[in-house]
This record gives sequence, C-alpha cells and structure tokens, in this order.
Amino acid sequence: MDSDFEQLGQRYLREFAAFSPVHATSLGDHRFDGQLDQIGEAAREKKVDWMRGFIERLDQVDVTSLSRRNQVDYLLLKHALQSELWQLTELREWQWNPLIYTELSGDAIYGLMARDFAPTSERLHNVAKRLEQIPRFLEQVRGILDVERVPRVHAETAVAQNRGVIKTIDNMVRPLVGQLSPAEQERLSRAISTAERAIGEYQQWLETELLPRAKGDFRIGIELFEKKLAFALHSPLRRQEIRILADRRVRDLHSQMYAIAKPLYREQYPQTQFPDPPPDAFRRAVIRFGLEKAYAEAPKAGEIVATAKRSVAMATDFIRRKDLITIMPDPLEIIVMPEFQRGVSLAYCDSPGPLETAQKTFYAVSPIPANWTEKQVRSHLREYNTRSVDVLTIHEAMPGHFLQLAHANRYSGKLRHMFQSGVFVEGWAVYTEWMMCEEGFQGHDPLLKLITLKWYLRDVTNAILDQAVHVDGISRQQAMRLMVEDAFQEEREAAGKWTRARLTSAQLSTYFVGYLEQVAMRREVEKSWGNQFDLKKYHDTVLSFGSPPTQFVEALTLDREIPLTVSR
Repeated sequence: MDSDFEQLGQRYLREFAAFSPVHATSLGDHRFDGQLDQIGEAAREKKVDWMRGFIERLDQVDVTSLSRRNQVDYLLLKHALQSELWQLTELREWQWNPLIYTELSGDAIYGLMARDFAPTSERLHNVAKRLEQIPRFLEQVRGILDVERVPRVHAETAVAQNRGVIKTIDNMVRPLVGQLSPAEQERLSRAISTAERAIGEYQQWLETELLPRAKGDFRIGIELFEKKLAFALHSPLRRQEIRILADRRVRDLHSQMYAIAKPLYREQYPQTQFPDPPPDAFRRAVIRFGLEKAYAEAPKAGEIVATAKRSVAMATDFIRRKDLITIMPDPLEIIVMPEFQRGVSLAYCDSPGPLETAQKTFYAVSPIPANWTEKQVRSHLREYNTRSVDVLTIHEAMPGHFLQLAHANRYSGKLRHMFQSGVFVEGWAVYTEWMMCEEGFQGHDPLLKLITLKWYLRDVTNAILDQAVHVDGISRQQAMRLMVEDAFQEEREAAGKWTRARLTSAQLSTYFVGYLEQVAMRREVEKSWGNQFDLKKYHDTVLSFGSPPTQFVEALTLDREIPLTVSR
C-alpha cells in the first residue's frame, strides 16, 4: 500500500504543475517556465475533473495501512485537493476577485527573474514567451470576471497592483535585454511592447469599466466563511470557539501589558496611587504610557529596510549565542516589496520554492506610500517603531518564517513540501516572538516585551476581525475602534488591516489559532520528555517534518499515532 500511494504521489507531482505554470515556477518546477496560465472555462473544467478523479483514486487507498510518514502525506494531499476543489466550485473566487490575476501577471515575470535558478538568457527567453501571452491572458480575465460581483475594495487594489506589473518589467527585465543575442533582443523587446500595450489597455478597463461597476459584497457570509475556515485551519476549533478564546485572551493581554507598563509609569510618577483592581480606563491609560515610551524610538521614513537589516543581524547573533535553533546557511535578502504585491500587508517572507535548492529567501518590506500625509507617515512610524521592527524581523525572518521554511525545505519527501499549513507556519512565527523575549533577546527589555504583547494582541484581534467582517457585518467604525482602542494600534495600521480583512478571509485567523497550537504542543512535549527536554532539540525536531498541521507534527515528535480525522 505504501508503494501504491508513493506512486500516486509521484503522479501528482508530475501532473499538477501543468494547470498553473506560474505557480509551478514559484515552487521550483521549471518544466513550464515559458507558459502562462490558461484560465478559461475549458481549462477550469479540466482541472476540476482531474481533481475529482484524483480524490477518487485516493479513496481507494487504505490510509490505516500506510506508514506514519505516508499517512501524513496522504491526509495533506487529500485535504489540499478537497479544499481547492471547493474553492473552484463553491467559493468561485476566480469569478469576482481580480487580485488573483494581477498576482499571476506579476508573478509570471517576477518568478522567473527574482532568483538565479538558470542562466539569465534562458530565463529572459521564457520571459519573452510569457509576455507574448499577456494579451490572451488579460482578454480571458475580462471574459471571466463578473464585474458587478467584484467588491469595490478588490477593484481599487487591482488598479494599483496592475501598475506594478509594468514596474516589474521595467525594473527586472529591461536592464538585462542587452545580455541577449541581437535576435533574442529583438524578440524580447517586441514582447515587452506587446505586453505593455495589453497591460495598459487592461489598466484602462480596470479604471473605466471595472471600478465604476464594482458593487459586489466583500463579505463572503457565514456558510462560505465557516467552510473556508475549516479548510484553512485543518483543526477541531470552530468559529464560535475561536471568538470566545480570543475575547478572553484580549482581557488577559490587557492585564499582562498593564503589569509591564505599571512600574514604568511609577518610575516617572512615583506619587501615583494605583487602584486594585484598576478600572479599565485607568489600565488602558497606563498601557498607552508604556507604549509611548517605545514609540519614541522609531526609524526615519526611509530607514525601515535598513533597520530591518540590523534587526536580522542582532536576532541571528542572539540565536547563535544562546544555541536556540540550528541556523541554516541559506541566503536571506531584505528587499523593498515589489509594487504588484503591495496593498495587503506591510511585509512578507518570500522563501524559494520547495523544489528549489540553494536559492535566496526575500524578506520584503513595503515602503511608505508617497501620497500619505505627514500625519499618516507619523502614525505608521509609531506603529513600526524600532522594537516593532525587531518583532517583525523575528516573525518574518529569524527565527520565524525564513528559518522555519529553511528547515522545512530539507525534509526529504517532495510531496510534503507542496502542502504548507498556514496555521503551523504562522503559529510558529508568532510563537518565536515571545520565545525570543523569554530567552532574553535585547536584554529582557520591558518595552520589547510590551511591544511583543501588543503584537500578540494584534494577532488575537485579527481572529476577531476575520469573522466579524465576513459573518457579523462589522462596520469600518466598529472595526477601527476594536483595533485602535482594544488593540492599541495606530490609525495607519488599523486602516491597512481593515483593507486586508476585506480582501482576504480565513487567513487572519491562522495567527491566533496557530499560536495556541504551538504553545499546547510545546507543553505536551515538555511533559513527555521531562528532564530530557532541551529547547534546541525541541525546536529542531518540530521543524524537521516540513510544515504540516501542528497535530501531525506533535504526533511525529512524540512517536504517537497519526490522527486520521480532525476530532472535536
């Protein structure tokens, strides 16, 4: 049975990439680098039929007869196929979300040029092929999108991101044209002109046709949200339970933050009498006092990337000195976020595809928008003060996403690499924020602890906001109050998160749920290992299995039976 399943897994790896050449490139499968995705009805129906057939073949496998390693891969493969099939046939985001297509357009070029996985001439040859297909691709997009179902916030973001596709060509392709032979130069130059005309026409369509008529509801509703959440979490936790846990955690975090800020306040105002218990307004005022002390140390507007670089160096040195986790020698580069990716989050970690080897990871940071007022810039820099950049760096790079995925990519089975659990990945990154504080990063600085708790409060609020937007119908004013008053976020951060919560669904819940699962797993392993527990051994072990859901990692770490169902 193991042999049969492994052959099926190899078949999946051979066949799936053809349905999205752009995604295949990002994964490190370069068989289709000269192709651009077909997104019409025929291609979609072919993919749906293929997935249904593959699920039927998986149903013929007796999962209980597989090795523990293959049981995990079987469950991941089936879950991923069922999730994507549901998204294509029920959520049908392809019909109303134009951001799918701006991302594909940008990644079609960026994925070929960002990393040196092949000679420049070969990659530019494939860029030319893809650029030649841009008119066909964008014509398909116009035929697919149901304009009046597109939410306005998605249309506005697509207008901004599509301009970034042109910038990607200008920044990553044009400067290298001279490296080609005269014939190849001519072909690539023609392809650039062809693509730019098509993208310009598409930009006009976005602005004059899509944007004025985009009247769709960004809220996906309770039925779709709960189903999407279940697929995203792969966890027994459900929406209502998450809300109860999150509301309770907000109160707990306010108490913890007050305990840290109180001595800072007393140091400056020693005559103050602190009521016990403190009224809520008093507690919040003391917390804000502590946060103001942290906000006083912030990078300048053009220095966030440089500050992030220094933060990476300090975090790496600390991990090495404390011997907390094995540091992989993979290259990491901190970059300004490509323009076609902006508008959803401030930063992200772009690791090489799991099928790549020895390629760079990019820690991408979005610059401050040029059209922001001085007040908005100040709000942003208060939120991303020097200590916040430290926490951001821990989360995105060291020892968060960059280091975790560097470990994961060393797992020997290729099939496992295809299915990263967002809950495990984000949960690990949030876990490392507080773990670094506990281990004494920045000398047990109380202001860093306060900012770290504020970031965790943001994660908890993310989970509340996620369902409040898509199920409860929360207004912008209510959402801003939740983020600014309850989570102490600055206006710019809260406004950006309001946009992100409308553009996405279910993803914002993964941070809080993932952290809960990481903490529970560490407690269970500490209990099981007893006096033999060692933090570095623990970290290296849980990172060694790829990035499957936490319940599988815990079972593999403790050599227990693999949970074959998501039990309540």
